[in-house]
Amino acid sequence: MASRAPVCSVTLKPSLNACYDHLGTCIAAKPPTGCEAVLGGIVVTRSTPAKPHIFYGWFVVAGTFAVTFVGFGCAYSFSAFVVSLQQDFAASRGSVAVTFSLAGFFYFGLGVVSGPLADYWGARRLAVIGMVLTGLGLVVASVARSLPQVYAAYGLGVGLGIGCSYVPAVGAVQRWFIRRRGFASGIAVSGIGVGTLLVPPLAAFLIAALGWREAYLILGILSALVGGGMALLIEDDPHHRGLNPDGAPLESNGEPTRATGISVSAAIRSRRFIGLYAACFICAFGLFVPFVHLVPYALDHGLPQSSAVILLAMIGLGSTAGRFILGGAADRLGRPPSFMAMFVGMALSFVIWAFSTELWALAAFACVFGLFYGGFVALAPAVVTDYFGGRNAGSIIGILYTSVAIGTLIGPGAAGYAFDLTHSYTLPILASVAANIIAAAIVAATSKADR
Repeated sequence: MASRAPVCSVTLKPSLNACYDHLGTCIAAKPPTGCEAVLGGIVVTRSTPAKPHIFYGWFVVAGTFAVTFVGFGCAYSFSAFVVSLQQDFAASRGSVAVTFSLAGFFYFGLGVVSGPLADYWGARRLAVIGMVLTGLGLVVASVARSLPQVYAAYGLGVGLGIGCSYVPAVGAVQRWFIRRRGFASGIAVSGIGVGTLLVPPLAAFLIAALGWREAYLILGILSALVGGGMALLIEDDPHHRGLNPDGAPLESNGEPTRATGISVSAAIRSRRFIGLYAACFICAFGLFVPFVHLVPYALDHGLPQSSAVILLAMIGLGSTAGRFILGGAADRLGRPPSFMAMFVGMALSFVIWAFSTELWALAAFACVFGLFYGGFVALAPAVVTDYFGGRNAGSIIGILYTSVAIGTLIGPGAAGYAFDLTHSYTLPILASVAANIIAAAIVAATSKADR
């Protein structure tokens, strides 16, 4: 609360000099705990300046950051486990890649359920449950004795865990901000990028030092404790704290400015939503291929394991920059056209991959892909809220992410089987270029449409 200027209220005609003298004493008083006196009918008051406070929306952002850091950091470290799982279970690369595809299908597909549940039951509960499920899935995967058991433990545990937590947490952030929504959303989901930067090297270190089973056990325990604890910071909207979005106070009548927006059924029938759904669906076929196959690709071209895993960290580094830089820039340049540019950027990055075999070239691909992937993830929920309002943001975002679920279920596994047949990743990489170009064209054609 802003400090008030000292006030003189006149009830009688006093000595004006006396008022000024006392007012000077009041202003200079230490400690500044307030000062009040009556001088011949003049009440002189010096109010205490209010201490600055942090808008609680940023704590919601911090909780969501932790949820995405833990969940996706563990999920995207899967590439570090591929070779170990192949060797331990004598499996093909395609069959191992199905593990990640199943997890991706569940954590994006479950948003259609967790989004509406969060709108009614609360995002915090679902986020905490999701983090506990993620940890449990990793712990159970550590004792799996067959690849199908890894499918069940990792695919269901991690998939359901992230699915329960991601959409509710990200949807909550959208309701706390309007003016800086793109920036806040970018920080919140930058946990994905930072998790991808830090967790895969940690996983590789644990695998080398202890084995893949112990690595999953340790990651599982950390996921439940850190992710579940930080998820407690998440709250559904600012009205419960007597605020409007961006920290604005309630109106003078004490009523909050309610989130506006159209119904879910109206949203999903609109041309804009259909365009977003189609674009994300097509893009998703190649979107997660690098997270599963970049490390095996690098190993196939003679790079050591330590360098290959660093490439995943480079994706995380670029992704973190994309969420901060591109998310903030989109607030100024316009989020829908910026969202289209993310698909173009990802297409160009796959072109770089197609011609890369050396570490420096693969690192360049990883950084460029991560940059635009990070921008894509940051802007998708913000664009949905811009188009359709915040009232049903969680539900609409959840439905949109089912498009990504389908592509994720098919893409990484198909890329693995393509490699098993051709001993090359050229076909999956070129297909990813084409998918992103088509996605950009769809968004360009439908972004100007009426609801």
